[in-house]
Amino acid sequence: MRILFSMTGKDPGPWLSALRQALPDADIREWAAGDVEQADYALVWKPSPDVLRHRAGLKAIFNMGAGADWILALLANHPELAHDDIPIYRIEDAGMASQMVEYATYAALRHFRRFDSYERQQRDGVWEPLAIPAARDFKVGVLGLGSLGAAVARHLASFGFDVRGYSRSPKSMEGVACFSGRERLTSFLDGVSVLINLLPNTPQTNGILNSETFSKLARGAHVVNLARGDHLIDDDLLEAIRQGQISGASLDVFTREPLPIDHPFWRDRRISVTPHISALTRMEESVEQVAQKIYEVELGKVPTGRVDVLYGY
Repeated sequence: MRILFSMTGKDPGPWLSALRQALPDADIREWAAGDVEQADYALVWKPSPDVLRHRAGLKAIFNMGAGADWILALLANHPELAHDDIPIYRIEDAGMASQMVEYATYAALRHFRRFDSYERQQRDGVWEPLAIPAARDFKVGVLGLGSLGAAVARHLASFGFDVRGYSRSPKSMEGVACFSGRERLTSFLDGVSVLINLLPNTPQTNGILNSETFSKLARGAHVVNLARGDHLIDDDLLEAIRQGQISGASLDVFTREPLPIDHPFWRDRRISVTPHISALTRMEESVEQVAQKIYEVELGKVPTGRVDVLYGY
């Protein structure tokens, strides 16, 4: 089998070595400008449009990350590259769920135990114990119940929190109250003290973290965005913080990355900024998963993780 590889922003050497070890019988090559040779599979991350030109014979495209928005945006902007008969697969978990659970748990516990408030008190030299609610009265909402969101919701439920999850289609999870459909969004948000966003990035979810959403949360709620920067309306968050409706935010993703140095998020101490590190793609797990999926396609099977182009994930 012939595999074409192109990953922007990553050192290709270790990836190519790992792929050749996992797929010893495959002809694996890194894409270079002018390459129009045939390929059976394309393994890509933020590729040049030329990588997918003249590739009508592909058996599958593998997007080497959990989110499919990059590859779908590329195909939308270059419709000549899209072929309805070529399936697109994404990485599922591959070590990302445990990292996301760690980040989300830290952010939720930091707000629950009032450590964010104690940090401000320390700067001001204030010694004042603060009350915290019983865990069962502390509402945590997880937007998105895919593999990452479900892992986060289950883990937070183990602390005894009142955890609720929201998804496009109905889900059922032990210990988590599940809401689905646009008509249930308001009920899901009502009284939530920590809102964690792990939704896929689609036209329907773009800008969902906005003033209307914030107004439904408990006063003084904390917002955690771990999905995509396009989910958040920056000015709406800043205004909600100024008004006290939102007490602060933990943000790992931004509309522009790196976050511009003059962006007000840098200067607001109530906002925690991290450089898109909540869940990094782990090479070994990703290569193992892609190799297994390729073998399944070769055997005539349909692997999990196929992207639904209609829904955008």
